[in-house]
Amino acid sequence: MFAISSSGNSIGDFKKIEIFNSDNRKVLVWSDEFNIDGAPNSNNWGYDIGTGNNGWGNGESQYYTNSSNNVIVENGLLKITAKKESFQGANYTSSRLLSKGKFDFTYGTVEVRAKLPEGKGTWPAIWMLGSNFETITWPACGEIDIMEHVGNDQNKIHSTLHYPNNFGGNANGNSITVANVSSEFHTYEVVWNKDSINFTVDGNEIHTFSNSNNVPFNHDFFIILNVAMGGSFGGAIDENFTESTMEIDYIKVYQ
Repeated sequence: MFAISSSGNSIGDFKKIEIFNSDNRKVLVWSDEFNIDGAPNSNNWGYDIGTGNNGWGNGESQYYTNSSNNVIVENGLLKITAKKESFQGANYTSSRLLSKGKFDFTYGTVEVRAKLPEGKGTWPAIWMLGSNFETITWPACGEIDIMEHVGNDQNKIHSTLHYPNNFGGNANGNSITVANVSSEFHTYEVVWNKDSINFTVDGNEIHTFSNSNNVPFNHDFFIILNVAMGGSFGGAIDENFTESTMEIDYIKVYQ
């Protein structure tokens, strides 16, 4: 049985409400269910624009925009579309949304229901970055990758942690094979607390990690949603690729 606190509020399709289960352990503190068509809710999301000069550090091929051609809310879904097109010196466009400065948090359960793009070279990600990344820098700020997928290895889902001595090709993570990730919606989840970080897809464990004061996973993080093209993890891009979309039904954060 659930009880809804009257102290909740709603701004557009941004929801900040409190839902208590019978044992008072799980509270919905933030969500976006993408119920209003148009641009993503600016109360929830900002953008990274451009290429980051070096493909955001991964040699990627896309230029990130905030254009409705690349990111839009339609029919209850957030749609991030990577396209093959020449733009500002890049051969592809896409979008990268972030909750930085709008919703930053320490510890919680993040649940995302999503359907992934397809095509060799696509690299969608649902992830979190330490909010102090501008002063502490990466990987010391920490990175929590809830879900990464590459079209060159269809139906394999990766969940990964990056931190000093364990980052890039030496990151701490695991993967699982999941059928139909690009044709059906699946639920990607991380349960993050001071003692552990656990990743699942549709309730099936991908990776578990023992958290401690020796790693940078005990301070504020923010959420990032993007579809990259190519790069060190995305790999070679199919020359016949034209466009593909990541669709997100909702994001919910519980504490």
